[in-house]
Amino acid sequence: MTTLSIEVRRADPQDAREIAALHRKVWISSYAGLIPHRPLVHMIERRREDWWRRATRGPSTLLVLDVAGKIAGYATIGANRIKALKQEGEIYELYLLPEYQGIGLGSYFFRECRAILRALNMTGLVVWCLEDNENAITFYRAMGGMDVAEGMEEFDGRSLKKLGFVWRS
Repeated sequence: MTTLSIEVRRADPQDAREIAALHRKVWISSYAGLIPHRPLVHMIERRREDWWRRATRGPSTLLVLDVAGKIAGYATIGANRIKALKQEGEIYELYLLPEYQGIGLGSYFFRECRAILRALNMTGLVVWCLEDNENAITFYRAMGGMDVAEGMEEFDGRSLKKLGFVWRS
């Protein structure tokens, strides 16, 4: 019998190339058709390998979901940026490669991110996603999030609504 290792760990600088490739793939699959093409490409292109290498040093915590030695997802976590929401922690990004979605790894990764924030003494949690990103909304609702806030994001002159989900302690 083969044992499959699954680990959430802090990203290392040597992970940068794999994270950059993962980022490109998941952002295209997640946002093509939601975010206008030009700003989407610009956002992806500015996060090349060197950007991710620097990101491993902070200021937010960059985590990877390592499945049998392959990075299947990444997350960035830290302090809540919207002080009107009383939750202290925030997951800024949480993405899995499409081939790893729908099998429970996203839920596992989410719970691990939340546990790390709690270990850092951050009570409560905030996550934002675009209102038109049905997969993300379904996921965060299934994880027990309550959409309690709205905001707007500007992309090349186009305004897109985003929803803020919260989890209390």
